[in-house]
Amino acid sequence: MHSQINRITDILRRDDGISGAMHYTEQISWILFLKFMADFEENRKIDAEMDFKEYTYTIAEEYRWQIWACPKNEEGKIDTKNALTSDDLIAFVNNKLFPYLQGFKDTNANEKAIEYKIGAVFEVLANRIQDGGNLREILNLVDSLQFQNNDDLFELSKVYENLLQGMGSDGGNSGEFYTPRPLIKAMVEAVNPQIGNKIYDPSCGTCGFLIESYEYIKAKNTKDKQLNLSTDEMKFLQTESLVGIEKTPLSYAMGLMNMILHGIEAPNIVKANTLTKDIRQIQESQRFEVILANPPFGGKENESIQSNFPITSNATELLFLQHILKSVKTGGKIALVLPEGILFQTNNAFAKVKESMLQDFNLHTIISLPSGVFLPYSGVKTNVLFLEKTGSTQQIWYYELNPPYKLTKNKPIQYDHFKEFLALLPTKATNENAWTVKASDIQNFDISAKNPTKQNQVALRSTLELKDLIKTKTERINDLVNEVFAVLEG
Repeated sequence: MHSQINRITDILRRDDGISGAMHYTEQISWILFLKFMADFEENRKIDAEMDFKEYTYTIAEEYRWQIWACPKNEEGKIDTKNALTSDDLIAFVNNKLFPYLQGFKDTNANEKAIEYKIGAVFEVLANRIQDGGNLREILNLVDSLQFQNNDDLFELSKVYENLLQGMGSDGGNSGEFYTPRPLIKAMVEAVNPQIGNKIYDPSCGTCGFLIESYEYIKAKNTKDKQLNLSTDEMKFLQTESLVGIEKTPLSYAMGLMNMILHGIEAPNIVKANTLTKDIRQIQESQRFEVILANPPFGGKENESIQSNFPITSNATELLFLQHILKSVKTGGKIALVLPEGILFQTNNAFAKVKESMLQDFNLHTIISLPSGVFLPYSGVKTNVLFLEKTGSTQQIWYYELNPPYKLTKNKPIQYDHFKEFLALLPTKATNENAWTVKASDIQNFDISAKNPTKQNQVALRSTLELKDLIKTKTERINDLVNEVFAVLEG
């Protein structure tokens, strides 16, 4: 499957309508999605027939893959006589197929239905491929892929993750599409979500946290390759457990497709601006057992958005933090990525939010991440905070993540880098990378990580270096003075 995707990318590179990894991913996405839907519907039809039921297709006959994209002859090969190509193919896709698929959202008011999700995906996508010959080649390649069993779907989901990672690596604003999966995996494992939990990401992007939670719960309930979940439990996991909100249209579309391609048939994802909700109105019944997030930072919000929060600030990250704290159930868990600035800033708004966080939540763990985790699109140093709504903070266990090399775009963070953290977390043991700070010792709500081992090492080294420096400078000064006297006497 990877080789076909690489060939498709090569074809797209020569098309005049395509530029950069974001366009590659966008175009491959809608084509893969329609092939997936075709196989999905055929599987559903077979299941219905086995139960002696008639299956009703979601996609009308004219717009099904096997009719417009790759019709087959009696030998099961692509019918080149009847398959659209060149300008006819582009005209059909632009003028008939996309308007039809976009119309699903208008004709179905149930946001959880697959029809609504199809409409939501294609509402924000457009065909950018200009050459009908290129599109025909791509359709033929994708038609050779099969998504009819779990192994195929697993491979497809990994291919899609790689495409999304490519979008993130493209730099610029495309960083919003991708949080490094090793970081997500470690955060989910540390939080340990359970079947029956409602799991929330208020800025879900391409839904990495929700998908990893889904996979984690399934893996935890699988023994000898057998999934040990009841029908009701699996239905809840598929339709109710995973909840996300995403404002950016393309991120939303990619997230929906990512979840569907991972086997979550009707993702519970809403396209909206999370910060438009007045957090004072959030009731206990609207809260979640688990919140996992990497909220956007560095943005500025207007006064109408700020009015939805008790502690006003134009900093996006501070508003998201308040929303998250308000959205967790009593006894619930939170894991979120925050920029270093929030931890050490002590101005009025930042101090008030952190005061509330320490008083009303058990902020039990902070990972200090190294610089470079979010390269190439952001060099901001970040931390991961783990909280539970179980009472006030008594002490914070810090862990400083130290990969064996400097992180760069081509040498990214790996899951193995989190293994020591995950091993120490249950007991919160201390070593040269881990230490504990009592809440009573925190000054001015500065909760940034300050490794005492390294501070002591730096202090000792600085003293020795200073002694050598003074000696060297004194000798140099004496030499210069002697040179001056020699000139004057000379």
